[in-house]
Amino acid sequence: MTTVLISGAGVAGPVLAYWLRRHGFVPTVVERAPAVRTGGQAIDIRGAALGVVERMGLLEEVRRNRTRMRGMSVLDGDGNEIMRDTEATYSGGRLDNDDVELLREDLVRMVHELTRDDVEYVFGDSIATLREHGHGVLAGFDGGATREFDLVVGADGLHSNVRRLVFGEEERFLHHLGTHLAIFSTDNFLGLEDWQVWLNEGGAGYGIYPVRDNTELRVTIGFGAEPFAYDHRDVERHRQLVEEHCSGLRWETPRLLKAMREAPDFYFDSMAQVRMDRWSSGRVVLLGDAGYCPSPMSGQGSSLSLAGAYVLADELGRARGDHRAAFAGYEERMRPFVALNQALATENPGGPAPEESVERAKNAISLDA
Repeated sequence: MTTVLISGAGVAGPVLAYWLRRHGFVPTVVERAPAVRTGGQAIDIRGAALGVVERMGLLEEVRRNRTRMRGMSVLDGDGNEIMRDTEATYSGGRLDNDDVELLREDLVRMVHELTRDDVEYVFGDSIATLREHGHGVLAGFDGGATREFDLVVGADGLHSNVRRLVFGEEERFLHHLGTHLAIFSTDNFLGLEDWQVWLNEGGAGYGIYPVRDNTELRVTIGFGAEPFAYDHRDVERHRQLVEEHCSGLRWETPRLLKAMREAPDFYFDSMAQVRMDRWSSGRVVLLGDAGYCPSPMSGQGSSLSLAGAYVLADELGRARGDHRAAFAGYEERMRPFVALNQALATENPGGPAPEESVERAKNAISLDA
């Protein structure tokens, strides 16, 4: 049977592992973190991606875990409400549509629980080297082991290690969108009840919404700036950058920054898209953010990962061992879908994409070839 090494245990990797098992492949998922990652923002599952989770038997559980927003307020710099909306939110779109917004960690947990009994997971390790030969790929790991696989998939995010090893340094492929965001959780010290608040002033701002039955807040705080050099693993420097650019905001900013310094799940990165002429090289292929990150500003990263995982596994199953044909079919089906969804992040700079654009993009692929 064909063995497949998948780098990354976020959304894309485990979903791919599930579908590969269904097609008779033997997947192994390697993840740098010591366990399934928690934290992160609320994500949206829309259009074709809902069909993927339905076919996995997870749709009802996904819906049970959805956020329960009643609306949102937009505030001025002093915290005064200048606009409210009970029909849509910036994070999830219209409240009356079929799309589902839920916490990223909940979706990751569901897929891991679905796959952990028949998929090999290797936590606390990462790929160090990849050497392809005529019949497979020899993978060397940071932990010292070497193993042979028929195929390798990079599903390891914006700063993909597999992409760097096979295609080159990320600067060639990352297109920055001029914004930097941090995400973290804290206690619901604002007393929000199923209600979002958004504040933006002078090129910086934040969005706050309650989760876990209103016991917890998820905070997205960020600022506009041109790309600058920093180590994407230097968490302390990330916190300093947010403070430097956002401390001039008023209202609850001092308490938010204090909570940020104490948050165990703090995450920071620049908003960027990955644009590549090809997603495969030999026996190695990229999936999700590693190959075509649309950025959180599109609201479609998770949906692209879900659809991409399904399509890649489907093409591999149909190709009966011919990875070249499978990878070509995967790109042919996914590229128009990716292009429309990446455009959502750039169509309306500084605000959400028009509703009609989202509707068109989220359904712009068929799961049945």
